[in-house]
Amino acid sequence: MIGVLIFPDFQLLDAAGPISVFEIAGRFAAAAPSIKTLVVTPGPVRSSSGIELMARGLKPSAAISTLIVAGGEGVRISATCEKTLAFVRRVARRGVRVASVCSGAYVLAEAGLLDGCRATTHWQRTRHFLKAYPRIKLEPDQIFVRDGNIWSSAGITAGIDLALAMVAEDFGDEIAQKTARQLVLYHRRSGGQSQFSSLLELKAPSGRFGPLLSWAREHLDAPLTVEDMAEQAGMSTRHFARAFIAETGTTPSKAVERLRIEVARQRVQSSGEAIERVAQLTGFRDPERMRRAFIRAFGQPPQSLRRAARAG
Repeated sequence: MIGVLIFPDFQLLDAAGPISVFEIAGRFAAAAPSIKTLVVTPGPVRSSSGIELMARGLKPSAAISTLIVAGGEGVRISATCEKTLAFVRRVARRGVRVASVCSGAYVLAEAGLLDGCRATTHWQRTRHFLKAYPRIKLEPDQIFVRDGNIWSSAGITAGIDLALAMVAEDFGDEIAQKTARQLVLYHRRSGGQSQFSSLLELKAPSGRFGPLLSWAREHLDAPLTVEDMAEQAGMSTRHFARAFIAETGTTPSKAVERLRIEVARQRVQSSGEAIERVAQLTGFRDPERMRRAFIRAFGQPPQSLRRAARAG
């Protein structure tokens, strides 16, 4: 059984996305799993949109093979509910696959499931999450992360990517690909793909390191090592790296790559410059290196983005 844990003011798509993935995959695999929504107090549960889902109570069930915890505005209260946390811990102790979507990671964190583990959550939650749970190895730039039986995903639609990865594990890649096509998804994103929304923060950088990121954007053809950036910021390399992660939620090298990707994307889509030339001007140097960065960020290479822009 697939259990989807919800709570008042949950994000509807956090639950509906994975539910739809497993529903459709079950049709193709001819082995439809039972899918149940779960809540502390059984009955109708109102999402943040006002739409309600019916849910059953948190009774121990050996039938649960996967537990997915939704996120949403009500997650802070849910993450302090001892009944909820006890249920999540009890399920995890049985070796069940446990996952969170978006801010549902707070429930797993409060339950102690993520201590010492790799995890991710929505990019807007990064700074608070890092401060609140220093023992968790947060990977803020990932679509989803798997650490053993514990899975976590980024914001909202990333829960669909996480569920598709689970389907691939349960039923094979062919079923996962068919499911993605049925959902009219362009492709199935890998967990290592960047959270594209986080790129937007660096277009007009602000905060403590705003001037530094603006400077970096103007010098993308330079190496821009951590040492270079620390020197520009007037800080020791070690202190700079720690402070930068705490402030921006990502590493200096990841931030530089994002800036390079965004500038390169603009050049690729709006000009006829050779891909090799764009790679050189934006600091990637090697076109293959730029291609891999584009696939991580956008799920497709520069040439595909250019063709789509011209077709549009």
